[in-house]
Amino acid sequence: MAIEILRDLRGLRVEVMHPPDADGINLVDHLRRIGCFATAVWPLPSEPTPTPDLMVLAVDHDSRQGLRRLLKHHDAGNPTVIAIVGYENPSTLQLVLEIGAHAVVERPIKPFGLLTQLVVARSLWLQQREGAQKTRKLERRLAGLQNVHRARLILMVNHKLTEDEAYQKIRREAMTKRMAIEDAAAAIVSAHNVAQ
Repeated sequence: MAIEILRDLRGLRVEVMHPPDADGINLVDHLRRIGCFATAVWPLPSEPTPTPDLMVLAVDHDSRQGLRRLLKHHDAGNPTVIAIVGYENPSTLQLVLEIGAHAVVERPIKPFGLLTQLVVARSLWLQQREGAQKTRKLERRLAGLQNVHRARLILMVNHKLTEDEAYQKIRREAMTKRMAIEDAAAAIVSAHNVAQ
């Protein structure tokens, strides 16, 4: 997996939100040498930019509100986030957690270790994305099973069927209409709700 992530770094769209000092300039240059399409953005934009693949953010007390506002707009895109910190204190650590950083780089920024942090951050981001996809799939499955249960109960009460007979009726309906059993159950539940 690390090899695939390394390969994918080439062409990665990276926004570096860091003051244009020596650290910021060196960071952008190093990301470009790695093969990323890095752009420097400073000051923090008031409007969200198109979601990059990765955001490298200077985290300090002065940028707290701007970072929160910016990342709230990126929730749907959910880019990989690397925080750049100058010192460790509780408020900085809290902000790193709030912005959902996948990795942290300390100032002064050195090229050594940056590639490792990029790979770790992208790996965590991929795991997070896969976990979210699995969660959504399980939630849909659970909702479908709940509809099957509700539809069974509706059929049992309205048609005086046993649990097995109600399930078989839903199954036949699904087969006749060439649809998933969960969809057939949802149709029964929906029809029942409209009739109420």
